[in-house]
Amino acid sequence: MSVVRTVLGDVDPTQLGTTDYHEHLFQISPLLVGDELDDEDLSGHEAALLKASGFAAMVDATPFGLGRDPEAVARISSGTGMHVVATTGRHREAHYGADHPMQVWSVERLAELFVADVTRGMPVDDALIFEAPDVLRAAAPDGSPVRAGMLKAGVGYWSISPFERATLIAVAAAHRATGAPVMVHLEFCTAAHEVLDLLEAAGVASDRVVLAHADRDPDAGLHASLAERGAYLGYDGFARPRTRSDAELLDLTERVVELGAGDRVLLGGDVARRTRYISYGGMPGLAYLGERYLPRLRSAVGDDAVERMLVDNPARLLTLSS
Repeated sequence: MSVVRTVLGDVDPTQLGTTDYHEHLFQISPLLVGDELDDEDLSGHEAALLKASGFAAMVDATPFGLGRDPEAVARISSGTGMHVVATTGRHREAHYGADHPMQVWSVERLAELFVADVTRGMPVDDALIFEAPDVLRAAAPDGSPVRAGMLKAGVGYWSISPFERATLIAVAAAHRATGAPVMVHLEFCTAAHEVLDLLEAAGVASDRVVLAHADRDPDAGLHASLAERGAYLGYDGFARPRTRSDAELLDLTERVVELGAGDRVLLGGDVARRTRYISYGGMPGLAYLGERYLPRLRSAVGDDAVERMLVDNPARLLTLSS
C-alpha cells in the first residue's frame, strides 16, 4: 500500500490533508547565527499556530547536521495533532563549511546514512554519527522509531560544487533504495534543469522531485518547462517584500496555472528564522501563509487550483514510491 512516512508512522496519502510543504521547526546553521530555532516549547507553539491557520500536515525540511531534533519533532506532532514529515539528506555546502567532518564522506557513506534515516530512524543527536556508525535512534512518544520521509539536497547559485554533487548522487541512491521523495534547495531557481538532468541520470524521475524556492525567479515559462518534465515547483517566498512582493508571486502563480502547471505547484512558508517566528518574538510567523496569503491566492486562481496545491499535489509527491 502507498504511504507517506511521518514522524509518528506511515499514513495513507489521502489522510494527509492540507499540507505546508516546507517549514523548519528546528534549525541551527553557521549561515544563520542569531536566528536559531532551538526551543521545543516555542517551536511547538508555532506549529500550533500553523495548524490553527488551516494546515493538517507539514514537512520539516531541516536535513542532517543542522540542528534537527527528531524526538522533539515527534512530540510536537503528537501534541498538535499535525502530521509531520521529517527530512534527511544534506544542505548546500555553505551551511557546513570547509572544516566540517562530512567534507570527506564518500557518496556510499552518505547514502547509507540517508537510507538508515528513512528505514531505521534518525539519530537522537546527529553529532553522535561522527563518533560511531551505529547510534541510538530517536523514538516517538509511543516508542516507535522516528523516521524521515523526505530526502534533501542543496546547490549554490548557478553552481553545483563537488560536495553538492556528491549529496545529489547519494540522495539518488537513497531514493532508489527507499522510494522517498526528493527536495532540492535552489538559489533563486538557478541550475534547475541541470539538477533534474543529474538526478535523472542517477535514477530519480523528475516527478519525484520538488524544486524548493522556484518562485525566487518568477519566470512562468521556465516553471512551465520544469513542470513539463514532471518536477514539482516549490513556492515558498511569501512575506518577503524586500526581494519579491506577494503581488508578484500571485501573478506568477496565476500565469503558471494558466499554462497548465497548477498540478505541479506546492506551497510552503520556509519561515526558518527565530526573528520571523511569532513564538520566538518575531513576525510574521507560520500562520501568515494560511491567514494572509491563501485568501488572496484563492481570489486569483480559484479554490480548486489552491486545493490541488495544498492537498492533491503534496500527497502525490510525498508518497513513497515502490
